[in-house]
Amino acid sequence: MKIVAADIIVSSPDRNFVTLKITTDEGITGLGDATLNGRELSVASYLRDHVAPLLMGRDPHRIEDTWQFLYRSAYWRRGPVTMAAIAAVDVALWDIKAKAAGMPLYQLLGGASRTGIMAYGHASGRDIPELFDSIRRHLDEGFRSIRVQTSVPGINAVYGVAAQPSATGQRYDYEPAQRTPLPVEEDWDTRAYLRHLPQVFEAVRSEFGPELPLLHDGHHRMTPIQAAKLGKALEPYDLFWLEDCTPAENQEALRLVRQHTTTPLAIGEVFNTVWDYQTLIREQLIDYVRSAVTHTGGITAMRKLLDFAAQYQIKSGIHGPTDISPVGMAAALHLDLAIHNFGIQEYMKHTPLANEVFRQSFTFTDGYLHPGDQPGLGVELDEEAAARFPYEPAYLPFNRLKDGTVHDW
Repeated sequence: MKIVAADIIVSSPDRNFVTLKITTDEGITGLGDATLNGRELSVASYLRDHVAPLLMGRDPHRIEDTWQFLYRSAYWRRGPVTMAAIAAVDVALWDIKAKAAGMPLYQLLGGASRTGIMAYGHASGRDIPELFDSIRRHLDEGFRSIRVQTSVPGINAVYGVAAQPSATGQRYDYEPAQRTPLPVEEDWDTRAYLRHLPQVFEAVRSEFGPELPLLHDGHHRMTPIQAAKLGKALEPYDLFWLEDCTPAENQEALRLVRQHTTTPLAIGEVFNTVWDYQTLIREQLIDYVRSAVTHTGGITAMRKLLDFAAQYQIKSGIHGPTDISPVGMAAALHLDLAIHNFGIQEYMKHTPLANEVFRQSFTFTDGYLHPGDQPGLGVELDEEAAARFPYEPAYLPFNRLKDGTVHDW
């Protein structure tokens, strides 16, 4: 079997997605997600101009060899653009291999280690009553683990709050990358956030009890000592995890956080290689790996990363918002089902337009996801539907402090 075509499809059914479609001389096709939110065309160009020509004539079954070739032969390594491109190729090749074998992809990864994949949903509110309503809606939809995000008094816009105003009129948490000529400027005040958040979790626990798993995303906005303070303050409310409490490019910063709190920590949605985690995993400074299959070199690289984490009893918590396409989501689910050290899976439902472009077989029932048993990933791309939704430029917001200083969003 040989690769005879590699097509890059950029489509925007409510938000931008980049999809790689690899075709073999036997007519088998494989899909890979190459979406990098706010920088989509950079990956599309990398694939179209630099990677696709290298794939022609290659054996699609040589997945590891192709991964190493794309990573090492470019000389320039790592980075989100490179690793998203490699991930798209890798996942598409796994899709082809599983279709050729007539099996769902997870069977080629060792088979199922569980019957379902526990997912958490995104609840949010501009105030406590609205937050409670959102939590109840998610529970009614079947979620059994809930991420809690809330507005903060004195701050105009906060990441992850669905109902706050958006420049484009879309749900803010569904697509914060807004279709505006320049990135939208938002404001931030860490001290106000640190004062407010423990009160929110006290109210949520009082209303919904001690059993419901609760998560929260700090979104990189705190210094290490601020993150330690928040983790300590949230300990009475027994969080499942506190995510991205501080920018973790400085891996040693997590030593300080870990010294001061037993709140479980999740890190890594902006990471793209195992090297970003080396200290964090080896010194057991985190509890959950948050990388996306789409941004971390694909199934091949993520499996190795999670096997490394397993040696230290660190579990998976794969990134799964709506800027991961249904192709990337399916890849995550097959990996979730197969690995032993699974923790939890983030899940935001895609819109009807996205589901029209990407036909999926994965299911969500009673709080658990399953990738389905169709051969391959179980996702098919409707190219005619995709063509109806051309790319639209969009940028993620950014924060400034009260004095005008640019801050992490």
